[in-house]
Amino acid sequence: MSTPRTSVPILDLATAKDEKGQFTPAFLDALRDAAHNVGFFQVIGYGGRPGQDQELLNTVAEFFRLPLEDRLALDNRSSAQFRGYTRLGTEVTQGRADAREQIDYGPDREPLSDVPKDQPYLRLQGHNQWPAAYPELEKAAMEWAELMSRVGAELLAGISVAIGLPEDYFAEKFSGSPAWMGKLVHYVGSGLVPEAGDQGVGSHADYGFVTLLLQDSVGGLEVKPYGQDEWIDVPPTPGALVVNLGEMLEVATDGYLMATIHRVTAPPADVDRYSVPFFWSPRLDAVIDKVELPAELAAEARGVSDDPENPMLSTYGENVLKGWLRAHPETARLHYPELVS
Repeated sequence: MSTPRTSVPILDLATAKDEKGQFTPAFLDALRDAAHNVGFFQVIGYGGRPGQDQELLNTVAEFFRLPLEDRLALDNRSSAQFRGYTRLGTEVTQGRADAREQIDYGPDREPLSDVPKDQPYLRLQGHNQWPAAYPELEKAAMEWAELMSRVGAELLAGISVAIGLPEDYFAEKFSGSPAWMGKLVHYVGSGLVPEAGDQGVGSHADYGFVTLLLQDSVGGLEVKPYGQDEWIDVPPTPGALVVNLGEMLEVATDGYLMATIHRVTAPPADVDRYSVPFFWSPRLDAVIDKVELPAELAAEARGVSDDPENPMLSTYGENVLKGWLRAHPETARLHYPELVS
C-alpha cells in the first residue's frame, strides 16, 4: 500500500514535453503517481491569455450580483439539457441541499429529434441559456471552455501515455461532438441555506474523464484518496488549475485510475466563493471499454467502485444523465418523468 498522502501535487504543463514534442519521463512518472495514488493534482503553465483566469472569476461574480429576476430568466427547469441557472440550495448531493447557485453550460448544438427510447441521454444535446442583460458572461465562459478543451485533451493524452497506451488512445471517443460541460458556481456563506449546513457541495465523484477546476482564493475543496480516512485540503494556488479524474477513467482502467471522492465546505458566513469547473467529456454515445494495462499496472488496479447508489455505467451519456437526474430532481421530474417515477 502506498504512503498516505497529505497534499495534492503540482505539475507544470509548460515543461511536460521535450524539444521533440514528446512527454518527458519525469512528467509521466509524476503524472502517473498523482493520477493513481491521489486522483487529484494541480497544473500550472497551462497557457491562456495573461489574466484570463481572474477576468473570468470577476465576470462570474458580477453575474451573480444581477437581480434575481435576471438570473431566474435562465431557470434550468425550462431546459431538458439541465442548462442555465440553478437556484440557491436546489441542487442536491448525497440527499442534501448544496449551499450554491450556478450556471451550467456546454456545447451549443441543435437538440436531436426522434431520440430512441433506449437512449434518453441523447436529449442532453441542446442550447445554453445566457443573460441578455450581461452578454460578457457568454463570451468569457465560452472562451474559457475552448482553452480548457485543449488542456483537457493534452492531459488525457499524457495520462494515456503514462499508463502504457498510445497518446491518442481515447481520441476517437471525443471526435465529432464531445459533450464537455462547464459550470459557473457561487458558493454562499455557511448558514445562508439552512438545510445545507456547511455543505457547499457534498461528497461525490465526477462523471467524465478529466475535470479542470479554476477556483478563487477562498478555499474549501477537500479530497479523500482511495483507502484513506482523512480528507486532504486543496488550498488555492495562484495560476493553477485543480485536476481530477472522472468515473470514465476508473471504468476504463478497472480502478487503476480512480474517480476520487471530493467535497466543498461552504465558506464562512458573509463570504462568497466562486469557481469554474470544466469537465472534459466524450460524445454522449461513447462506450468506454476496459483497456489492457501493462502487467505491472494491472496488478495495482483496484476494481471499479461498487456503490449500489451510484453504479458506474460504461456509456458516457447514461452515466452523466444518471447524475443529472439525481442532482436536479425538479428538472428531472419535468423533463424525464418516465425515468424518475
